[in-house]
Amino acid sequence: MSKKVIAVFGGSFNPPINSHILLAKQIIQNCKLIEKLIFVPVSTKYQKLELENDLHRYNMLKIICENEDKLGVSDIELNQNKQLYTIQTLDLLKEKYGQEYSIWFVMGTDNLKEIETWHEPKRLLKQYKVIVLERDNDILEDIIKNSELLTQNKNSLIKIDGIDKMFLSSTMIRDKIKKGENVEQYMPKKVLEYIINNRLYK
Repeated sequence: MSKKVIAVFGGSFNPPINSHILLAKQIIQNCKLIEKLIFVPVSTKYQKLELENDLHRYNMLKIICENEDKLGVSDIELNQNKQLYTIQTLDLLKEKYGQEYSIWFVMGTDNLKEIETWHEPKRLLKQYKVIVLERDNDILEDIIKNSELLTQNKNSLIKIDGIDKMFLSSTMIRDKIKKGENVEQYMPKKVLEYIINNRLYK
């Protein structure tokens, strides 16, 4: 019997937008083994420009997940005294959910092409499954062919058909907010209200 799956969707979510939610739901819909998809926001220890306060990004994701049975959010990276490597985050989640669950990591082909530069990439691919989302004109099979590491671990890579290629630029949304432009179409109403009430991205 196959184990139940927890899918891990990491990112800055700065802010979380409709495309993140739609993508998460499509992943769940197209992979029946997934019991829950968990958003894991990176902490401000991650050196990225204009990264909003940890608590605000976590709270916005909580708003998104509050009425969604199969969506959740984890503050596992926010509670550490250092920035975790992806493999460390997955290890902690594996420890939390136990042997009953299999932990799968969601990754775009843009990151997959760079995975050999990641911390412990061999162990990551041997111990965890990776849901791969094709970006731009990328073709997963071609990326695998060009990497000995990926070729050796191709059974760990899961390509789910039926996933739309989506616009995922929170950067553009932040710029629109700074300019005072209307962004209602890009995010849930409650998230926009949170941004306005807390004067974020001004």
